[in-house]
Amino acid sequence: MTSTPETAVAPPATAPAGDLDADDLSEFGYEQQLHRSLGKFASFAAGFSFVSILTTIFQLFGLGFGFGGPAFFWTWPIVYAGQFLVALCFAEIAARYPISGAIYQWSRRLGGEVIGWFGGWFMMIAQIVTAAAAAIALQVVLPAVWTGFQIVGDDPTLTSTSGAANAVLLGSILLVIVTAINCVGVTWMSRVNSIGVICELVGVTAVILALFTHARRGPDVVFDTGVPGQQPGYIWAFIVSGLMAAYVMVGFGSAGELAEETRDPRRVAPRTIRMALTVSAVGGGLMLLGALMAAPTLGEELAIGGLPYVLDSVLGSFWGKVLLCDVAVAIFICTLAIQTACSRLMFSMARDGRLPFSAQLSHVNRRTGTPIAPSILIGVLCIGILLVNVGNSAIFATLASVCIILIYLAYLAVTGPMLYRRFQGWPHRGGVDAGGKKLFSLGRLGIVVNALAVLYGALMVINLAWPRAEVFDPAGEMPILRWAGPICIAVTVLVGIACFPRGKEHPKPVTFPAS
Repeated sequence: MTSTPETAVAPPATAPAGDLDADDLSEFGYEQQLHRSLGKFASFAAGFSFVSILTTIFQLFGLGFGFGGPAFFWTWPIVYAGQFLVALCFAEIAARYPISGAIYQWSRRLGGEVIGWFGGWFMMIAQIVTAAAAAIALQVVLPAVWTGFQIVGDDPTLTSTSGAANAVLLGSILLVIVTAINCVGVTWMSRVNSIGVICELVGVTAVILALFTHARRGPDVVFDTGVPGQQPGYIWAFIVSGLMAAYVMVGFGSAGELAEETRDPRRVAPRTIRMALTVSAVGGGLMLLGALMAAPTLGEELAIGGLPYVLDSVLGSFWGKVLLCDVAVAIFICTLAIQTACSRLMFSMARDGRLPFSAQLSHVNRRTGTPIAPSILIGVLCIGILLVNVGNSAIFATLASVCIILIYLAYLAVTGPMLYRRFQGWPHRGGVDAGGKKLFSLGRLGIVVNALAVLYGALMVINLAWPRAEVFDPAGEMPILRWAGPICIAVTVLVGIACFPRGKEHPKPVTFPAS
């Protein structure tokens, strides 16, 4: 059986760190093409900016509160607990397979070629749609900062004709900028992303302080089950309200996508995967609690206006616009992080000959150390998806929602096969890195944690895909949209079957840990 880094003899301790990482990568049959320049903070920033709590909570607070009332807050720690189980599994495998295209590479090595390909396929489609959804969020922010950003027409509402067209224009400009940054190189990408993450962390801290210093009620508000819409049967309303947290807490595994560009990824990636999720969960939870305590009312106004409504009452016009600028920065780095992760996933699959035009998509520019073609293609596809919003904003909003289901399915493509491998003894003896240090391991808790992660993922897929008119067709104009989740899954699988590469021998044989 082919030797893997878990059992290979460690290179000499005097070898440069870059050489150790390159030699480590060669154990999987790949040469070091991407520039390895990212440190711990840049790795953390990749995952944190993908989650982007300042962007997503700003957009989705009203969704959770509208269904579950103040007590929807408890869905946040519940989803975090489930996702942390997944993050622990990701951390363990990231230490053993520090390769770009994390979800694809992990699921392939644990579950075989078919599961690996579909894991990558699900994640790639989801990331493209998610990047488009992040870019379109600029329409919610920029025209509110300055009316001059409303270039098309005079109605900034996202569902209006002029608002939809302007959203596509602003989103397209953003996608062109982030594509250019990704083409320049990972060093510039990480600099921009790191600066943006610092700005977002400052903004989150400022929001939390502002909300808690203007509290109108105590923290016991989170036990209030009053629902503005008066839906019968609170448990069902509570389950639906959990979609907000489920939409937000994804993408924390992006540190694994940049493994071939990170120094000492076997130790750095496992830490930053867990840290990106945990920091996002703590910051987001405090924002939710603060908003519920500081909101002028706990009625329909809060369900409709969401976090912007609360911040406007707390901060006033000037400081509210300053915060909106920070939200715009968060949207920018969120879009950048998603596109970066997707480009590395596409590169990794193309490098293995698993995509059409693989030779072009796997080419790395020698000067920038960046796969340029995937970045350009993703930017073009995202702009194409944005155009859907001009014709029908309801369809675009539904696409943005159901693509999250594909992310959870991609996660299951890793945690499911991983659980099966555990019953065969994986990971054997915990493993060590190239320097002889022990890798992150769940030890005896591995099977329990992994099984709970699979159960959580399966339940979340069902919850996300459940045909609900109030989520997918609130206006009642297109009843078929309530079935958008199952339809999206079926179409993605069918197109995936049609695109699955056949009759080609895989150039890089899968290796499993030696027994």
